[in-house]
Amino acid sequence: MNSVSSSLPSGESQSIEHNCDVLIIGSGAAGLSLALKLADHCNVIVLSKSDRNEGSTRYAQGGIAAVFDEQDSIDNHVEDTLNAGAGLCDEAAVRFTAEKAKEALTWLINYGVPFDKEENAQGEERYHLTREGGHSHRRILHAADATGEALQLTLNDAVANHPNIHFFERYNAIDLIPSKARQGSCSGVYVWNRQREHVEVIRARFITLATGGGSKVYQYTSNPDVSSGDGIAMAWRAGCRVANMEFNQFHPTCLYHPQARNFLISEALRGEGAQLCHADGTRFMHNFDERGDLAPRDIVARAIDYEMKRLGADCMYLDISHKPADFIVKHFPNIYRKCRALGLDITREPIPVVPAAHYSCGGVMVDFNARTDLDNVYAIGEVAYTGLHGANRMASNSLLECVVYAASAADHILGRLQDPAGDEPIAPWDESQVSNSDEEVIIQHNWHELRLFMWDYVGIVRTNKRLERALRRINLLEQEIQEYYSHFRVSNNLLELRNLVTVAELIVRCAMQRKESRGLHFNLDYPHTEEKPVPTILRPSRHSAHSVPGTLGP
Repeated sequence: MNSVSSSLPSGESQSIEHNCDVLIIGSGAAGLSLALKLADHCNVIVLSKSDRNEGSTRYAQGGIAAVFDEQDSIDNHVEDTLNAGAGLCDEAAVRFTAEKAKEALTWLINYGVPFDKEENAQGEERYHLTREGGHSHRRILHAADATGEALQLTLNDAVANHPNIHFFERYNAIDLIPSKARQGSCSGVYVWNRQREHVEVIRARFITLATGGGSKVYQYTSNPDVSSGDGIAMAWRAGCRVANMEFNQFHPTCLYHPQARNFLISEALRGEGAQLCHADGTRFMHNFDERGDLAPRDIVARAIDYEMKRLGADCMYLDISHKPADFIVKHFPNIYRKCRALGLDITREPIPVVPAAHYSCGGVMVDFNARTDLDNVYAIGEVAYTGLHGANRMASNSLLECVVYAASAADHILGRLQDPAGDEPIAPWDESQVSNSDEEVIIQHNWHELRLFMWDYVGIVRTNKRLERALRRINLLEQEIQEYYSHFRVSNNLLELRNLVTVAELIVRCAMQRKESRGLHFNLDYPHTEEKPVPTILRPSRHSAHSVPGTLGP
């Protein structure tokens, strides 16, 4: 990889341009897996908006699903996923992912991800498999209750030791740059160097969006601050279709404590016998689903939301104190330590919990090779819509999707490395007509307003009137933000707000198109379920000149 620079017109600062074979925007499980699969054959830049450890992968507690138990089968994994997806999964995508799951996990094991092990009755060592909501068998490989952190650190170490992978930390991707010579392609990406506070260009033959989801659009979320829907918004602006944005998963059990912002209580606790209850210990999940505490997340989140509103309660409780204390500490050490530090002893008392926006089941439409509607732009992980999750993601399929589609994207890109490379000039970023803002309060005000009305109007339970109110506010905010963006130099908060308001519009427009309640989308005005559901697909109303039609499938 070479880095070159050229001068801008007189009076402007110098423009920095970087060149690589593959640019990967995002440094979580999807992005790092792809980088490692490509780096022996080409030069790779990995762009990280914060530091390389900060992202949703790091905070994933539960684990990764794959069939390792002889009593289990791929057909069972497929059936469970289809059931959790509430009739809206792409069955081919589900089977594609389940069939490649063991290979994906074996690849991670070979890199040294420390999944927990145990001895069987014969004294033979094997991987400990846990079970989570929606799964009919134990098939979750995990590293205690901090699987994501173990995965992130392992992949980080491998990436750091590879000479062909170049890490750009504290860079925001701004927009894809359309190719003028190759219609339907992109030449690179404008990026904002947060340390230098300057816009640069990264030219790349292939670009992969691995930016995660957009749950930061909601007031309460389990996601880290970087989850602002950047890749979804960038792809939409560039002419890509998005799908199923109305299905945002609310994790049912986020720790309710003023000092525990964003801390998840893993679904694996319920898999190991934890029970949801009121403050007085009365259980309630059996009133909502025959599977009780092991019902899928959407049902559990709505049940908790219903009980909180019915009782006027600030939270519900999750109780695992009936299990032996040494069992709890061994299997959930991270959760135990976190709660203990806050004065909660989960071996003796229940955990206060509330639902929080957690996972985007929709995203940028891709095929089985992770290709978007743009010829040389790919999308993997939570940013993408593959058809795997349908109307509700089954626990521990998300990290699996990251690694499986990273592998298929890598194979496709490697097969195209001999394609002719374009070398057309890219116009430098023009800041000649903008100035520094002296009213950051405007961004902060719009930011808080957006997240609050999305929580109130487009949250766990929706109505037509709430959605219409939300859309009116979004339209006004979009005008204000675009005017601000046109007149002032970019900043982290401005770039994220610009992307979040786009994601909010996509969520609301998808929700308004769905005239039923299904999975994660529940509308009181349409409580029924349609017999033949289809994905909600949005196409940019004004296609860019470089956008091309795309299709789902192998």
